[in-house]
Amino acid sequence: MKKLRIYIDTSVIGGYFDEEFYIDTRLLFEEILKGEYQLVISDLTEKELVKAPENVKTLLKDINLDFELIIVTQEAIDLATEYLKEKVVGSTSSDDCIHIATATINKVDLLISWNFKHIVNILRIRGYNSINLKNGYSTLEIRSPKDLINYEN
Repeated sequence: MKKLRIYIDTSVIGGYFDEEFYIDTRLLFEEILKGEYQLVISDLTEKELVKAPENVKTLLKDINLDFELIIVTQEAIDLATEYLKEKVVGSTSSDDCIHIATATINKVDLLISWNFKHIVNILRIRGYNSINLKNGYSTLEIRSPKDLINYEN
């Protein structure tokens, strides 16, 4: 069976060290390391990590987590602009929109985030996906790391 390609945003990487999120984030990363999922990040994620604390900035390398790097394109920026124009979220959330648009255009299976205000939120997800469909793209599954963990092991 083909591995699911999961796109993580910066909140998931930071969640590895966050008191509220570290247990589930570490369980998810263990599953990625075991080969359960194909990890995907974007160059936007890499840019955001530049401003992060050192332990967050170097985490993927430190735990030897392989990933596929995808690039933000003009097509993704245009789709993200459409999310903003249709007021799915406010203008301060433009990077969140770029993450979603980049994941959509690159046909990842799931976008994973701890951002419940702007990303992992049913009203926002419906908004993003209605615009995706209107523009000829597929819908995007958006979840938190808790939704991917196999609790039966």
